[in-house]
Amino acid sequence: MPPMAFRGLVTKVGFMNKTATVTVTRLVAHKITRKRIERTKKYLTHDPENKLQKDDTVIIRNCPPISAKKRFKLETIISSPETERARMRARRTTEQAKVTSATNVSPTSALQALLSGQP
Repeated sequence: MPPMAFRGLVTKVGFMNKTATVTVTRLVAHKITRKRIERTKKYLTHDPENKLQKDDTVIIRNCPPISAKKRFKLETIISSPETERARMRARRTTEQAKVTSATNVSPTSALQALLSGQP
């Protein structure tokens, strides 16, 4: 089998150990009308570390058969909405912590600033 690499979307994960279902979409021209038609195919993909999550965009590559239906392995994760959300939440909480620590001024330091004449 020639080397093939597909870009697809993870549609099912967590039901089988080290396996994820990746849906690959491609555009095909209709034989008569030449209109573009969307064709999809699902591939069982080997995920050795179980790190894929639903709705991840990945690149899969063919490999020797791993099981009866598994013929592809995970090559790279292009984007992951869940990890992006977690990263944004972490950034937001650190920014909020900085803002609250900057606005929380102790009463003694405010009193000292007033007595010294500094705003």
